[in-house]
Amino acid sequence: MIAWVIVFVIAKASRLDKHGFEIKPYSLTYKNQNVQLILTKVLNRTQRATRIFSNTSVVLGFVMMGAGFWYLVSNLSNFFVKPESFAEMTVLIPGVTIQSSVNIAYFLLAVPIVLIIHEGAHGIVATLEKIRIKTGGFAVFIALFAGFVEPDEEEFAKAKKISRLRVIGAGATSNVLFSFIIAALLIFNPSFALIMPDSIRSMFYTEPLGVPIISIMEGSGAQKAGLYKDDIITAINGVRISLPQDFGKITLKPGETATVSVIRSEQTLQISVVTTPSKDNPDKGMLGITRAALPSYQPV
Repeated sequence: MIAWVIVFVIAKASRLDKHGFEIKPYSLTYKNQNVQLILTKVLNRTQRATRIFSNTSVVLGFVMMGAGFWYLVSNLSNFFVKPESFAEMTVLIPGVTIQSSVNIAYFLLAVPIVLIIHEGAHGIVATLEKIRIKTGGFAVFIALFAGFVEPDEEEFAKAKKISRLRVIGAGATSNVLFSFIIAALLIFNPSFALIMPDSIRSMFYTEPLGVPIISIMEGSGAQKAGLYKDDIITAINGVRISLPQDFGKITLKPGETATVSVIRSEQTLQISVVTTPSKDNPDKGMLGITRAALPSYQPV
């Protein structure tokens, strides 16, 4: 309540109502009258792709509608028949159902992206179908967020049924496609596996393959033996190397011939490396490599 009083006072004092904002107790709405111009510029650069996307969204729209209906019925059935499998659902409300400050920050970062992608897709496809968009913007009611593009109601009603289906299906389809793209980018980034919870990591990644080499020291035993940058070390003298801390299990002496197992271009190699004295401790041997601080994960 205090936050909304502050927002209300600042908005009135700044006269935001003259810049497209509508301020009421517990609600804020912003409308942009020039959104059609922005959508047209985007469409001019993506018309062919938008046409393919709009047709795809009709099919995916029905698929998602069917999948959603099946999930709700199945989940409701579990509530009565198999309670342990019932998945509770709730509205995401910062400070109420989301209480962790970190999760609230993630939520507030994600909401604008989701809304822009979703409503932007509606607007671009509507423009493609010659349906005028009057305004676009966002709204906040207490702690609930919404985005919108407002089509001309008469033009939308007069449009062909297939055109209306394209516009309606575009929003959800864009969010699903965007989520798949982001998921693929993250999953194929090995560093992402390190912050993923253990309970779901195995769904996307294999166990750590080993530790990559990021550089080879000039004139070292590793260089002479033929180790290369980006080789993934999996074992030394038969001792498994999965994580960087596993190197602490290895003790080498100067002049010792160490057997290093590496993965290179999906092939496993055994390479014999003659160690040299460590610069920090001449009584210890070193391979002559700089290892990565993170292990190497591969998508399942």
